[in-house]
Amino acid sequence: MSGKSKIRVAVIGAGRIGTHHARILSKLPDVELAAVCDTNLWRAQLAAWKSNTMAVRDYRDAFGRADAVVVAVPTPHHFEVGMAALQAGRHCLIEKPLASSVEEARQLLAKSSEAKVVLQVGHVERFNPAVLEAIKHIRNPRFITVERLGPYDPRVGHIGVVMDLMIHDLDILLTLVGSEVESLEAIGAHLLSDHEDIANVRVRFKNGCVADLTASRISLQKCRKLRVFQKESYISLDYANSSLKIYRRKVPVIKSLKDVEILAPKLDKTEPLRNEHLHWLECIRHNRKPWPSGERGVEALKLALQVSEELERYQASGLERPRSLIPEWAQDLGRIVKTVGKDILG
Repeated sequence: MSGKSKIRVAVIGAGRIGTHHARILSKLPDVELAAVCDTNLWRAQLAAWKSNTMAVRDYRDAFGRADAVVVAVPTPHHFEVGMAALQAGRHCLIEKPLASSVEEARQLLAKSSEAKVVLQVGHVERFNPAVLEAIKHIRNPRFITVERLGPYDPRVGHIGVVMDLMIHDLDILLTLVGSEVESLEAIGAHLLSDHEDIANVRVRFKNGCVADLTASRISLQKCRKLRVFQKESYISLDYANSSLKIYRRKVPVIKSLKDVEILAPKLDKTEPLRNEHLHWLECIRHNRKPWPSGERGVEALKLALQVSEELERYQASGLERPRSLIPEWAQDLGRIVKTVGKDILG
């Protein structure tokens, strides 16, 4: 597809995420929001009314009205709906995770290639302005910590916190480190659902980088932060506020605050989901492979499933958390910058 004719897009799934997709797509000048689909027609009608489009109950009815579809149904239905859309020759943006299994994800990838249509995975955090800026400053990270905490949402109780939340950070981790995983350790517990609601994971990469990730959906307050330690700098990123701070040593040995340079890049405040849509639509228009491609979606899913398997093998109680692997130079820099102001590391 080329030129500036409007791309007709249908949103399949009118839950919280699907409604956000419809809201943003309805405001893009080069898009015609063709329909919102949900098996709960009342919910589809409500989302359609808010976005000035029509509602349908059967997702197959949306294919004839659209050039492309956003698949925002519950994860167990990603494969069924995504495959049907690809078979119909429709470009797809499928919410993360791409599918419930690696085999299903690979089948979706193969079908998109066969049908010569764009398949993008909804790893929206890649399009967070703070992430886009941080990538410019990250070189050979040695230690990374990630926290993604929030309250419980019964609507996603059918999957664990790893597939629900942590998969965002696993995808970012693979993007930042650029190395194969050597090993991982994981512990977790389920308290409010039949799946893990809290998980802590340590990932070791073949290039020597180590990452600690914590994901929880039993926290009263939301927290989405990523911290990167490199040889000469420490980077603190807040996903929720789209903010970024860079602490860089000026000299080999830090003796005082004057030896630390603090940068706070000015960031674009564009909504990440809008950035995601714009990227997808450009890929459709110019027949390009998306940044969060189907291949990358498969890799993130594969790692998430490995974490889930580890969680099944171990019990949370009685396990001793591994000792910190933060190198001494990073600990030194961390102590210095923490004294600069209020809770800099927090």
